[in-house]
Amino acid sequence: MPVYDYECAGCGAFEAMRRIAERDEPAACPHCGATAARVTIGAPSVGGAGASDGGAEEAGGYGMRHRGGCACCP
Repeated sequence: MPVYDYECAGCGAFEAMRRIAERDEPAACPHCGATAARVTIGAPSVGGAGASDGGAEEAGGYGMRHRGGCACCP
């Protein structure tokens, strides 16, 4: 079973092993028993301010830059 991260307002972060179907349901804090919401973390962004494009000609999917003749971008 996968392990998910939860955040209790009083005790802080903890992990819980749960079925995938239960992952978004609140979990009981192992310390105080309070209901805690699942912590979700977004994927890091690619590119953005300060990123060097290395001479890329145009932006591809997901904000990534590719050089001319790239076969992975339509």
